[in-house]
Amino acid sequence: MSIVQRVLRKAESLKDHYFPLKEFDTSTLPWIDKSGANIADFLSKNPPRFDVPYDMADKLRSWEQNGYVVLEKIIPEALIDKFWGDFQELVQNPDKYDLSVRIDLDEFKPNQERNVKEFPRKALLGKYVKINDFHNSSVAGKKLMTHPYITAFLEALFNQQVVVMQSLVFMYGSQQPTHQDFPWVTAKIPSHLAAAWIALEDIKIDSGPLYYYIGSHKMPKFNFGSGILYKREATKSPLEFADYLDNTCKELQYPKETLLIKKGDVLIWHAALAHGGSLITNPEQTRKSFVCHYSTEQALPYHRNFVTQAPVKQDYNGVFIYNNPVFPQSEDILK
Repeated sequence: MSIVQRVLRKAESLKDHYFPLKEFDTSTLPWIDKSGANIADFLSKNPPRFDVPYDMADKLRSWEQNGYVVLEKIIPEALIDKFWGDFQELVQNPDKYDLSVRIDLDEFKPNQERNVKEFPRKALLGKYVKINDFHNSSVAGKKLMTHPYITAFLEALFNQQVVVMQSLVFMYGSQQPTHQDFPWVTAKIPSHLAAAWIALEDIKIDSGPLYYYIGSHKMPKFNFGSGILYKREATKSPLEFADYLDNTCKELQYPKETLLIKKGDVLIWHAALAHGGSLITNPEQTRKSFVCHYSTEQALPYHRNFVTQAPVKQDYNGVFIYNNPVFPQSEDILK
């Protein structure tokens, strides 16, 4: 890196430190988040590349108003079963694989995130487990997260080159407090973020289902003391963030909805939609799900953890997926 580049990067970091973001930059918002967005006009100029089984205009209107959409019955059961078979292979034989896993249990503190082979197999099959970026190992995962009907909607949202940012696999409900994704899952442009929640089984009410506040993507942003992004110098905690979201959503009368979708359905939600995981009332009830985060190549031209390296990328249905530089030996190991 040249001296000029170092100076510019330092200046950018100082600007962010002394002038933290208070809202998304309106100049870089996705078109649909800008004032006066015309969905009919956009679609007339930018028809989907894939023949989708849903009304794209209707789904985009729902997104603009509510901050999410549900795409019903779009994923073939055979693809889901192949992916879940790959997952079972991983957790039954962790010694054979290299993958980052987080288990939020006190017994694993202070290092709750480790290589999968460093956790007991029994723990991998329990609760509070997040399997990180399993799509890098599983070809079925890549195909699932870039299914043409998901890709078409993401391309309509961003009207740019879509890239995969990260993924998480859950066997049980997360029971995570209310949050928005953008303070943590952050690219160069925080508003260039969308998430998909792919149901790998029918979701039951006692499994700790996902909930969200309808329309909450338009609420005023929370200031962590470091701006709207959660940084080391933040003076507010994630629990204070959750309280702010719950209380503000009630004050602004955003309805709270619980997600009970079927295997093969997909929820796609806005970077700023307030959501969380309900309490699990039946400890034996699973909530098998694949959660994927997406951005644009403009906002994320590199693997999120290796910002100075040129990424090795694969193209699935026109979506770029970056190979994981930490575990190159595990890329596409499950075919």
